[in-house]
Amino acid sequence: MTMLQTSAPAPTGTVRGPRPARRGAVIATAVGVLLVAAPLVLGAYPVSMMTRMLAFAVLVLSVDLLTGVTGMPTLGQAAYFGVGAYTAALVGVHVTSDGAVQAAAALAAGLVAAAATGWVAVRARGIVFLMLTLAIGESVHQLADTWSAVGGSNGLAGMPPISVFGAALPAAGFVYWWVLAVAALVFAAVALVARSPYGRTLRGIRDNEARMRALGYRPALARFGVYCLAGAVAGVGGALWAAQARFVSPGDLGFEVAALALLSVVIGGSGSLWGPCLGAALVLLVRDSLSAYVGGHGALVLGVVFVAVVFLMPRGLAGLARSRRKEVRS
Repeated sequence: MTMLQTSAPAPTGTVRGPRPARRGAVIATAVGVLLVAAPLVLGAYPVSMMTRMLAFAVLVLSVDLLTGVTGMPTLGQAAYFGVGAYTAALVGVHVTSDGAVQAAAALAAGLVAAAATGWVAVRARGIVFLMLTLAIGESVHQLADTWSAVGGSNGLAGMPPISVFGAALPAAGFVYWWVLAVAALVFAAVALVARSPYGRTLRGIRDNEARMRALGYRPALARFGVYCLAGAVAGVGGALWAAQARFVSPGDLGFEVAALALLSVVIGGSGSLWGPCLGAALVLLVRDSLSAYVGGHGALVLGVVFVAVVFLMPRGLAGLARSRRKEVRS
């Protein structure tokens, strides 16, 4: 009898490799390292562009929290994004340049604004909810456009460079790192909520509200809670946007921003969190950078991308990644 034993061959169709969770951790770590190292190898404009992408991605996260996780498609999150941006700018101009204070004030403002308007919106469903959120967004946009105390149609300028621990951050790279750190914290918090029992309750309400009500849950209260949370997240995104631009205008909370945020969720993959963030980067890249190379027709390119995604990848970029993982396992 030989002392050497050969291992049994792997069953046909299986692929040996790292487990999905381990593979995901490796990918997340690599992406994190690349994001942190970006200011060390890129110029000022690309870094500023990436900073805007990160701030916009936080807004898109709030949209995905409602649209993907809870099944409440919305066109109103730009309102709370703008409330957060204006709050951060006002705090920066009149109170302090501390970025943490501005972000905290913007979070509170977004939360309060969402609580004040959401108790009406969450009573509706489907297209009615979508139209109510659109009305809320347009109302806040009109208020910002006519309110002279915040600059009216001219916007609010004069915001000084943000500071962290008392040190000013005038360079684009340092502002980028601050925005990246806050965006990563927000992403982690939203992911924690989405995977918590509360997140599973929200998905249950999305899939079968009548059954959840029969089990003793209160869908209206759960929807109101997540609506307020999404408003707070959007407010933080507004603060990050203001920290980069140091200027806020009514256009930052208009219908175009709301539509682009919802478009990012569809392109990235509703409910996946990381997919909509990738969609946000793609949307801003097309709108702000590639538009110059197509004769200023960035909106047309976005429309074509949207139609292609709907027909070819109905679950978005995240859905495509999930399909490839299933193919590898089979």
